[in-house]
Amino acid sequence: MRRGILLFTIFFLSGCVSLVGPNDYSVKVKKEVISEASKRRKLRKKETVSDSKLKADRKIGCKSTYKVWGKEYCVLKHSYGFEEIGIASWYGPNFHGKKTASGEVYNMYEMTAAHKSLPLGTYVKVINLENGKSVVVKINDRGPFVPGRIIDLSYAAAKKLGVVAKGTAKVKIVALGRKEDGHYTPENYERGSFYIQLGAFEKFENAEKLKNKFVKKGIKAKIIQAFGLFRVVVGPQLTYVKAMEERDRLRKIYPDAFVIRVN
Repeated sequence: MRRGILLFTIFFLSGCVSLVGPNDYSVKVKKEVISEASKRRKLRKKETVSDSKLKADRKIGCKSTYKVWGKEYCVLKHSYGFEEIGIASWYGPNFHGKKTASGEVYNMYEMTAAHKSLPLGTYVKVINLENGKSVVVKINDRGPFVPGRIIDLSYAAAKKLGVVAKGTAKVKIVALGRKEDGHYTPENYERGSFYIQLGAFEKFENAEKLKNKFVKKGIKAKIIQAFGLFRVVVGPQLTYVKAMEERDRLRKIYPDAFVIRVN
């Protein structure tokens, strides 16, 4: 099935970010290689990103990075209850029996999925916002890489969600964490530095427009940059509880507001 790059994405992200500003500094980033076996698309190429120094205002928060079709992607350090809303697609027979980016063999009848940035091995709940159905899948591959998609489901997962016939559906992804002894184990995020995200954009001017709208309403919004996107946020708060209280207040004005953690 087709793949996607989500241009306007809603992330519940963790990791270090930098405030937008003139102070640039550099960090080293590790490599991640797209598995040769995960060439599920004709044009998908295995490519390694150099570990040369990269600007921290673009790379902080990435465990590693990789490139597909010349575009760079960030693999998150952790999921921390990551959330995302967008379009899901699915892939099936043409890739059945081939290896995925994790090294596991793709089985279209198992509950798995491909995602561009979540750590491999993360379990997520996928909710079909068009019919209310939901499933839990394991992220074991990378993709999708065609504009407009945020997750590629296995045939089995797509069937349970009612996506097979239509091909795509609007979904919400909620990270559950790693699976240990039959239980999902999320990372602890009760304390830290938390922001309430109001929007995320590839272009600074679009983020600035949204920020200015909130400022006119008396909301102290600002812009931070992380994972290659400009994010309009309010905060920070030092505890998750306080951040959730602030989120609930902001949702009266902006229902899509949610909490992200930065360290």
